[in-house]
Amino acid sequence: MTPISVLDRSPVRRDGGPARALRDTVAFAAAVERLGYHRFWVSEHHGVPGVAGSAPTVLAAAVAGATRRIRVGTGGVMLPNHRPLVVAEQFGVLEALYPGRIDMGLGRSVGFTGGVRAALGHGKEDAEDFGAQVRELLGFFTGEHAYPGVHAYPAEGLRVPPFLLATGSGADLAAELGLPLVIAPVRGERALVEAVTRYRDGFRASEWAREPYVVVSTAIAVADSAADARRLLVSEAWATVYSRSHGVFPPLAPPAEVLDLPMTDRERKRLEETLDGQISGTPAEVGERLGKLVDSVAADEILATTAAYDQSARLDSFAALAELAGLRISA
Repeated sequence: MTPISVLDRSPVRRDGGPARALRDTVAFAAAVERLGYHRFWVSEHHGVPGVAGSAPTVLAAAVAGATRRIRVGTGGVMLPNHRPLVVAEQFGVLEALYPGRIDMGLGRSVGFTGGVRAALGHGKEDAEDFGAQVRELLGFFTGEHAYPGVHAYPAEGLRVPPFLLATGSGADLAAELGLPLVIAPVRGERALVEAVTRYRDGFRASEWAREPYVVVSTAIAVADSAADARRLLVSEAWATVYSRSHGVFPPLAPPAEVLDLPMTDRERKRLEETLDGQISGTPAEVGERLGKLVDSVAADEILATTAAYDQSARLDSFAALAELAGLRISA
């Protein structure tokens, strides 16, 4: 079976706040570990009202401390926002504390707004140096970098598996550096297939990966009925649509309330398009769609995310997905 992992963005729900969202993430990690999932990753967002996960390595430490077996990592640390030395040191500390369980997912995004980018001290141009930043970061683990006398303790000598989060052109960088690729079908299945094909064709073996490795990330919801499963995804889908129109990703609202909102025709169309691009349905329906997605790019792993408003229903969805995938549930 294709391994299935979990990405959690620590969404803030309207009836809670950031602190509750972070505690929910840690508790959710422990729950999906018992369900048999392979990895649990957290993300990095700055200045976003609807997302509490602003410090992924700190949150990853909390998750690792609350779990025993599941691999823990980032999906991802946005490298243009940081100095590579500091990132290496942070992951070195994580690996030293939780050996053999830490993953280092890396992305190239910068702050969502001009104000956030100014506060971070990094602009859109910093993302253009992403390849050099990744090389520098990896060099701190191997001791091969451009800073004489500098040692990234405790990272130097350790091997934390790196993953590159990418869309179209980022797949080429992952191939060039010989790194596992994490990619989402945000531009449609055709663009996904083209990017993964280029990645596999151009892959250069490295000390980090001898062969191409493709992780496909997508939203997944499973329920007894297709309507119930689709409803699980409504809250985050609407927050995404709202952010495109208003520049702010808000806290999640109950799905019934979202569906009663006075949306414009354009917003309602975008909401439907967003939901149609995600995988939801009964176990049989999800199994069929997930199988087609895996087969379309020969995916080595699936990274599932579901930011439902109802936490209990979200866990039920992941339990159903675990059963569908034949994961081993532990006591």
